[in-house]
Amino acid sequence: MPQQIDIIKYYDRSTGQLCQETVLGDAAIKWAYGTLSGKMLAPLLFGTSLPSRILGWYFDSPLSKRKIRKTIIDLNIDESEFATPKETFCSFNDFFTRKLKTESRPFSTDEKNFLSPADGRLLIYDDIGSDSCLTVKGVEDSLHNLFNCEINDFNGGKAAVVRLCPADYHRYHFPCSGTVAEQVNVKGRYDSVNPVALASKKRIFCLNKRTYTLIDTEEFGLIAYMNVGAFGVAGIHQTYTGPSVQKMQEKGYFDFGGSTIVLLFQKDSIDFESDLLQNSAKGVETLVKAGETIAHSL
Repeated sequence: MPQQIDIIKYYDRSTGQLCQETVLGDAAIKWAYGTLSGKMLAPLLFGTSLPSRILGWYFDSPLSKRKIRKTIIDLNIDESEFATPKETFCSFNDFFTRKLKTESRPFSTDEKNFLSPADGRLLIYDDIGSDSCLTVKGVEDSLHNLFNCEINDFNGGKAAVVRLCPADYHRYHFPCSGTVAEQVNVKGRYDSVNPVALASKKRIFCLNKRTYTLIDTEEFGLIAYMNVGAFGVAGIHQTYTGPSVQKMQEKGYFDFGGSTIVLLFQKDSIDFESDLLQNSAKGVETLVKAGETIAHSL
């Protein structure tokens, strides 16, 4: 029998409402992660990059254009934010990695304000260490396993997880100004980070392909900024030029698929806004937008 999957709910910061998440490809994901036949094929589907690359080829081709209109309707995506009309997109990935009008993501220029790096659902963790676990919709693993190294520079600090869904804008930005100290790539699998998959598989984040950037900042100390790939994500693209980077400068983008950003902060370096802390304490994600102020320097 397929595994029973709980309804995923999140707090929409802009409306003050508790909302139910619309899961794209729900039936297929339930088969892959919740049935015996799906689990038997999982090593083939998720253990290598080939299926994701095949999907990537399709979503880069003109054949995939027909999915754009239906996806906009199904996920209630706001077309008025698009930098160019949907008719100009030459493929589904062209639509998925779309740019937005500058005014659609306003942000504070005060360097003491820390911004959300992307559109997504946010959870915050306090007093972290290498053995600390991040739990997202039932998935739990240590920061040591996630980063594939000790994280001694961040002991006693905080972590923030931003989980992107297909409805979200999939370009990500620098949440503050700083200097890139190091860029590290970590090899991995291509499992889905769809909530259905997360509820049935316990070590997705530390197994998936990922990359992280260490950023030295004046207001927030050293920050680790990780991008986690997933099934269907043929690429994690870094578009920035450095080493000096500016607040809300584009850092890169994800191709089609579920994606996640993990941020680590040093002890006594940042103060998150109270509503985000309160929701996180309840285990409820908060929907935030790129450029939205989510924290302040101490």
